[in-house]
Amino acid sequence: MGNRVHLISVPDGLGSSEERNQPGKISEAILQTMPRKVEELIEEINGSERKINCVIADQSLGWALEIAKKHGIKRAAFCPAAAALLVLGFSIPKLIDDGVIDQDGTPLKREMIKLSPNMPPMNTMNFVWACVGNINAQKNIFKLMVRNNESIKLTDWLLCNSTYELEPAAFTMAPNIKPIGPLLAPTSKPTDSNCLTWLNQQAPQSVIYVAFGSFTTFNTTQFQELALGLELTGRPFLWVVRSDIPNGRNNAYPEGFQERIGSRGQMVDWVHQKKVLSHPSIACFISHCGWNSTMEGLSNGVPFLCWPYFADQFFNQSYICDYWGVGLVFERDGSGTITRTEIRKKVEQLVGNEKYKGKSMALKETVMNSIAETGGSNNNLKDFVKWLNE
Repeated sequence: MGNRVHLISVPDGLGSSEERNQPGKISEAILQTMPRKVEELIEEINGSERKINCVIADQSLGWALEIAKKHGIKRAAFCPAAAALLVLGFSIPKLIDDGVIDQDGTPLKREMIKLSPNMPPMNTMNFVWACVGNINAQKNIFKLMVRNNESIKLTDWLLCNSTYELEPAAFTMAPNIKPIGPLLAPTSKPTDSNCLTWLNQQAPQSVIYVAFGSFTTFNTTQFQELALGLELTGRPFLWVVRSDIPNGRNNAYPEGFQERIGSRGQMVDWVHQKKVLSHPSIACFISHCGWNSTMEGLSNGVPFLCWPYFADQFFNQSYICDYWGVGLVFERDGSGTITRTEIRKKVEQLVGNEKYKGKSMALKETVMNSIAETGGSNNNLKDFVKWLNE
């Protein structure tokens, strides 16, 4: 792209040392600070020789679309999550009218509902705004989603990282959403050569890949149960352990764990996930079910073992296990822990099971066809680019 792309930082309202992994907190800070800063930036650029032709904003930043409309600029919104997440937001008025949630988004009872007959069921307690940790964060996120429903009406285009084939019922409910996925990251940052060398030494479809994204944290008990579960499988594993979580320090591993597993297990703090998932040695993906990870796993034909943590991850798990049939979910015990024996049991049920691998490979072909020359996502993207240039 050369000098055609310029990155500019805009303050988000939090200090450099403040925690940014709390959705409610960061959403509130952004609303208080960023709209004014972004509008100042737009006015500065439009006051120069170059003018802004279009504003493309994350659909959760509806205020950016409002600013663009105020300045007479074309607008497009992008949702990095499933189309079903947008449909859930659009369904808020009906959920209130039907007595499923109150005016603050609080579920009035625990129940399984379907937004349409052909969509996977949703647990009301796992609505994206209702499982973020505390009531204040819930209210802030819910209020933001209600506001964004109005802001989205200002857009000329509403894009998402999905495909028609993955979520046909969602796109039927909201035909204004245009999928352009899967959007797959290019191989830019080099993957640790030791990691790739190790993967090259493993048998085809033998390695358990474990990664939980940027937000998931574990208490010491759960961290150790995961470690012991991976040990019990007797299989090689590649485990991404974030360097910024205290539970990832060496002394948090079970006593003697690293010595016992030796070279059978690799614990690293970063990998290029797309490159790892495309490696022939990978057998399955133990995942938090974030949408980017879901799309990357699907695009490489890798079966899932699902360990959702919060927000949309629970519904993504329903897609993976109940709708697409390409994975299994871990069950928690009475104390809420996923035990070492549960981990071993689910690995044994999934790995080597041709039913799951076969469905995963078939879905990979379907997903990748969507970005082929005549695919639905590719056609939408070409139409979007044409509109941008008008």
